[in-house]
This record gives sequence, structure tokens and C-alpha cells, in this order.
Amino acid sequence: MTDVPVDLDKHRGMAAQKATDLRRALAEVESNVRQLREREADLENRLMTVPAASWAEAAVKARYLLNLYAASLPAEDTRHRALVTALFDDFARLGGDS
Repeated sequence: MTDVPVDLDKHRGMAAQKATDLRRALAEVESNVRQLREREADLENRLMTVPAASWAEAAVKARYLLNLYAASLPAEDTRHRALVTALFDDFARLGGDS
């Protein structure tokens, strides 16, 4: 017995190596999606439980919600997309953002 680990991937055929790579990539993507959902849930809980102390903080909450809404709009709904964009422009103008 040796202390050097054996790289089993070298002993597999090309198809098996590709299948293993795909399984590893899928597992990584699923882990990232799970982490993202947990962070989104944490953010949404904080947005719901912590009251805004200023109009700027309220606008941050509104931006988040509008982004969720805009993401759910069908691509052909240009009217509502334009309305959301106009509102973001208003937030930037009134908030002094550049």
C-alpha cells in the first residue's frame, strides 16, 4: 500500500470521464442555486422585517421588488418593461444617483 492516492479518472474511458465531469458540474450548479436561494430568502426576510429609515432605503426595497416583477414579464410586454425602466430612471434622478 502507498500513501499516494490513485487518480481513478485516468483509468476510465473518455465517455466515463465526460459523464463524471457532467455530474460534478451539475452538482456544483445545484449547490450554487441552493446557496443563491438561501441568500435571497435571507435578503427578503430582512427587507420585510427591517423598516426603511429613509426614502432612499424604501427605494432600494422597491427596486428589488420591481426587478422581480420585471423578470416575470414576457419579452413582448414592452409597455410594462418601459414603465419599470422609467421608474428606475425616476429613482436615480430623485435619489441623486449618477
